Amino acid sequence: MDYALQAVFDLAERCARHGLRWVVLSPGSRSAPLTLAFARHPAIGTLVVPDERSAAFIALGLAQQTGQPVALVCTSGSAGLNYAPAVAEAYFQQVPLLVFTADRPPEWVDQADGQTIRQQELFGRHVKASYHLPVDLSHPDAQWHLGRNLSEAYNLACAYPSGPVHLNAPFREPFYPAADQPLTYSSHLKIIEETSAQPALADIVWEQLVKSYTQANKVLLVVGQNRRDPRLLAALESLGLPVLADSIANLHGLGPLAVHHDFTLAQATRRQALGPADLLISLGQSVLSKSLKTYLRQHPPREHWHVQPAGAVADTFQSLTRVVRAQPVAFLQALAQCGPARPAWATELMQAGRQMAARLPGFFAALAAANEPLAELEVVHWLLTHLPARPLNLHVANSMPVRYVNALGLGTRHAQVEVFANRGTSGIDGSVSTAVGHALADPHRLNVLLAGDLAFMYDRNGLWHNYLPANLRIVVLNNHGGGIFRLIDGPKNLPELDEYFVTRQQARAEATARDLGLAYWAATHRDELMAVSPAFWAAPQAALLEVETQHQVNEAAWARLKALATSGG
Repeated sequence: MDYALQAVFDLAERCARHGLRWVVLSPGSRSAPLTLAFARHPAIGTLVVPDERSAAFIALGLAQQTGQPVALVCTSGSAGLNYAPAVAEAYFQQVPLLVFTADRPPEWVDQADGQTIRQQELFGRHVKASYHLPVDLSHPDAQWHLGRNLSEAYNLACAYPSGPVHLNAPFREPFYPAADQPLTYSSHLKIIEETSAQPALADIVWEQLVKSYTQANKVLLVVGQNRRDPRLLAALESLGLPVLADSIANLHGLGPLAVHHDFTLAQATRRQALGPADLLISLGQSVLSKSLKTYLRQHPPREHWHVQPAGAVADTFQSLTRVVRAQPVAFLQALAQCGPARPAWATELMQAGRQMAARLPGFFAALAAANEPLAELEVVHWLLTHLPARPLNLHVANSMPVRYVNALGLGTRHAQVEVFANRGTSGIDGSVSTAVGHALADPHRLNVLLAGDLAFMYDRNGLWHNYLPANLRIVVLNNHGGGIFRLIDGPKNLPELDEYFVTRQQARAEATARDLGLAYWAATHRDELMAVSPAFWAAPQAALLEVETQHQVNEAAWARLKALATSGG
């Protein structure tokens, strides 16, 4: 007896022929045809994650680490809605995902049938496209339509800028095969492959750009969130122009990088002294530093080029004058061959950053010598100075962890470290799951997550499955509330702060670690932190270190660090 949904079963074979290697599934009945198709395919690895929100962020991490699309499969109803945070993050971080949502047949939508919602265009404009697959597959044209849609979706997910694509799959009963029914993948299947071309600037356009570039004395480069790329580092070194970039741009160790700019540019007098650039060249994705954005908006450059091969370009600094459709590395390499060396500028900013870097060891030594209570800043400093000397990923959750890392920065000793953060939407959801996805994608690469208590508690289900990776280390900064609201202007002076902004909570991570199988250590003092450090890094399994601090101590240390940037000593 033939399987009525053979064309659906063949979707897995089509995906495999395109190169798909990972699928993250969440249990459900309506999704059975898709689940069976992927679970039985010998070339595709599967993970079963019960919580769809965590499943989607794990898929995001897998896709980031591998650089290849990862598929998601869930049942009908609200299950797909739980994918939404990770789908939005993938869209804005340009991460390829194939999002399969099983659905009831169209005649049962809005008929009070179980697990039935309006799933067409479920993710709105947060996917590159949304496909509604045919429900009746008996006609050969419908089978051709299904296969064509799959190829289109896969190619679109990969095409620059890559991103998530939604495939909604309605199924009528019966959709389970008989238990003894043999299922095989069809051998006559074809896929549609897509060959991409590299954008090239016309000679006359390149000549115009070179003329503007050579006539500009004050040229500044800004790099947003980016993967660590040795070719980009080499191109920026050869240009020798001042570069402003956050830690999530992964340019640590770059010679012309203005370190600690988040603090040095916080001073209005320094922004005023620096003044506007003649030409700003930007590349990469989002920028974290509010000080950097303030500087560029208050002192707009005469020209602002953003270099990006394709896709929409945001005018983040309100100064964009030209979008250059080129590969950033190739463009910068070519630019380095043009024009004489420029007179040095931004020297005061560069020097201020180097001075602050030189003062940081003394700053932390003074905190330790005073025997004051342990502050979160010290924990982050300990983490950055004790990262193992091996290739690893450092994941930083949003709110204060990513700001702490950006403030302290990484240097040449971190050449094997790549920094990741969910800065597409900048939410606290999904940081644990994303790190887990990275760790599962490459079991030989260490993955270290720095998270606050709220971000960790919010995403604990990212550890609730049967694939806990041994190469995962989690450091939780537990100040028992949303500490960022005590440190930023606005909410910190409001009478409603503690009740409505900080989210006071008394939970600790120990029970989660115990329930889910992580090795666990805790510290509240410097000596405890140093004592547990060797065992934490050497643990043979996934491990969690929880450091409890007091918000008053964290506030005081942050204020002292900000003062250090303006003190001159």
